[in-house]
Amino acid sequence: MFSDRTGWNLAHSKLSAALIAHHASGKPFIDLTQSNPTECGFHYDSKQILGALNSPSGLIYEPIAQGLPAAREAVAEYYRSRDGHLAIADIFLTTGTSEAYSFLFRMLCNAGDEVLIPQPGYPLLNFLADIQDVTLRRYPLLYDYGWQIDFHELRQAITSRTRAIAVVHPNNPTGHFCKPDEIARLSEMCAKQGIAIIADEVFLDFALDGKVRQSIASYDQALTFTLSGLSKIAGLPQMKVAWLIAGGPKNLKDQAIARLEMIADTYLSMNAPIQLGLKTLMEQRVTFQEQCLSRTKGNLQKLHKLLSSQKLCTRLETEGGWYAVLKVPVTGSDEELALELLKNRGVYVHPGHFYDFPTDGYLVVSLITRESEFAAGITALVELFQEKYRRQPKKDS
Repeated sequence: MFSDRTGWNLAHSKLSAALIAHHASGKPFIDLTQSNPTECGFHYDSKQILGALNSPSGLIYEPIAQGLPAAREAVAEYYRSRDGHLAIADIFLTTGTSEAYSFLFRMLCNAGDEVLIPQPGYPLLNFLADIQDVTLRRYPLLYDYGWQIDFHELRQAITSRTRAIAVVHPNNPTGHFCKPDEIARLSEMCAKQGIAIIADEVFLDFALDGKVRQSIASYDQALTFTLSGLSKIAGLPQMKVAWLIAGGPKNLKDQAIARLEMIADTYLSMNAPIQLGLKTLMEQRVTFQEQCLSRTKGNLQKLHKLLSSQKLCTRLETEGGWYAVLKVPVTGSDEELALELLKNRGVYVHPGHFYDFPTDGYLVVSLITRESEFAAGITALVELFQEKYRRQPKKDS
């Protein structure tokens, strides 16, 4: 009765089941995985946001596959503010980056074709690929006082069925930006082999050093598609606004735009009120990003202070985004450690395997958690490690 592509194992993991049970018990707990900005205590200008949706023109249905010109102009203006220049003809509006990925998988891949994705990385792509009958293959990111693409392994992962290479700039959860020389090297490689680049830039504005990072949309050597949206840059995931930008050699780009237009037209246009209010919604990013970066930097400072008192748990370097990766002792699986934290300390964290870390010894925490909860949760985590270490018998020398 059901397709093979939806034959996932839908049983709850031990950690998910424990979290459900914890919720049901009514016991309080500290959630160090909070990623929904609308529930993290940030201030939103509700009058401006809701007022943006009140245009009388929203009562008129004007289907345009790529999105209304005024809405796409608001996206182009965002890139101009970052020293980038885009034509609105290259921009497609989508109801989330998930839809943008789906458009690209459908356009680029036949069933069974491959897209290469970074490891570690966000798990959502696994399900999107399954739905579109696309095979994902991993290429590793190396950590050596900072993250970098392993180009040797990346080349080894390319096969005759590789249609695209995905990069996340900055990566979720590692928080590293692709360096200019890496982007140039990747563009050259993809151009020579006829492979597209899919660049996910939803966290692009959240550089911890305050420096503006260049968008991959400005590179045109290879066929390149750049994704972003309001969910992260303005902290408005409920508005379901994202975009896809086509770039690259003119012949290839024009073919891609024509095909994408047919796909987008088949799905029908994003709702009109959101498009008409997009300029105002985009403007909300300024105050949101100020609050978010202040929270993120403050929690990073607190994390550094709390970890400096011990040597069992360390933080890996991060450059942007709003997550931190912790390197922890391997006394069991990361999921077992997360279970112990939840059951015995009332603290919920993500184990590394959730983000496809290839080995145990990693936990991921959100830096947009409210400050007091973040400090209490990290304190409990450190105390757990100190107690576990004290309980371990010393080995004979």
